Amino acid sequence: MQSTSVRIDVATHRELKRLAASLGASVGDTVALAVRRLRQDRIGVDLRDDLSAEEVDWLDADFG
Repeated sequence: MQSTSVRIDVATHRELKRLAASLGASVGDTVALAVRRLRQDRIGVDLRDDLSAEEVDWLDADFG
């Protein structure tokens, strides 16, 4: 697996290490989990938005 570094402040790194330890996971796995959760939250926010007129038209279209 390839890896890279991400610069974060010392307090955030300390908290990340504490969180990883409490989860019994590596710091990298904890970051991956956090990114996944943020992505899922973003999808949830997007799904709560009202449909655009174009989306409503598409959903109401008769394709048969």
